[in-house]
Amino acid sequence: MPRRRPDGPRGLLRVGPQRGTTRHERYLPSADLAGFIEHFWTVGWDFRGEEPFRVETLPYPSVHLVIEPGRSRVAGVTRGKFVRWLKDQGWVFGIKFRPGAFEPFFGAPVSRLADRRVPIDRIFGSAGQRLEAAIIAAGDDDARVELAEQFLRGRLPATDPNADSAAQMVELIRTDRRILKVDDLVTRFALNKRALQRLFSRYVGVSPKWVIQRFRLHEAAEQLATGSVDGTRLALELGYADQAHFIRDFKAMVGVAPGVYARRATSIERGER
Repeated sequence: MPRRRPDGPRGLLRVGPQRGTTRHERYLPSADLAGFIEHFWTVGWDFRGEEPFRVETLPYPSVHLVIEPGRSRVAGVTRGKFVRWLKDQGWVFGIKFRPGAFEPFFGAPVSRLADRRVPIDRIFGSAGQRLEAAIIAAGDDDARVELAEQFLRGRLPATDPNADSAAQMVELIRTDRRILKVDDLVTRFALNKRALQRLFSRYVGVSPKWVIQRFRLHEAAEQLATGSVDGTRLALELGYADQAHFIRDFKAMVGVAPGVYARRATSIERGER
């Protein structure tokens, strides 16, 4: 039986009060797949008789294999904001690859998949179609995770030190708030900037600058949702030279200024309570 991931998801934006019925579960992979897979996930919803529900996220620098009736796909890194309207009734099952870990399966620069949704059979052929059919026919999450793990084990690639290095760098950016610019990575890993850019293009699919900004914007959204954050201090903590640049980047990605987002998030929270 797969183990549920204990921590909460990051990158979900607060855009409106919860309505209808939704279910979001995440499951950790078995130990032999943990170097490649972040987790398995499933989302189900029931909005029959209600207005569609808008979901917005700031995605991680990860590739996903997504199983959904009629539209199964491999989804590359989304560089902008991901928006989806949930309507009627449905479900999705996904495999979230660790940053850097899909390239050994793909055999080509992952940057070719950025902002793209590629039908599953174009990458995994008829085996992908069989996986899709089996997961759709499966009765529960446990069975779907088991099918996904069997599929992955049947095509595990050889260890790639470059993939491991890319994953290590992305994890450092995520966890170490002192990594605020690309030069910080260059210094930490003793790589020149061009080599670093090539590594990220091939294995992560986006630039190191993008990854740094994305994780810092995750932090910003989470802190702003508490409603008690000083914008100037937050901008400086996230590595911005001034508040104006922070506001510009946040608004360009999230769609509203930080102050507006904070007021909206706290209003939603009060309404939910």
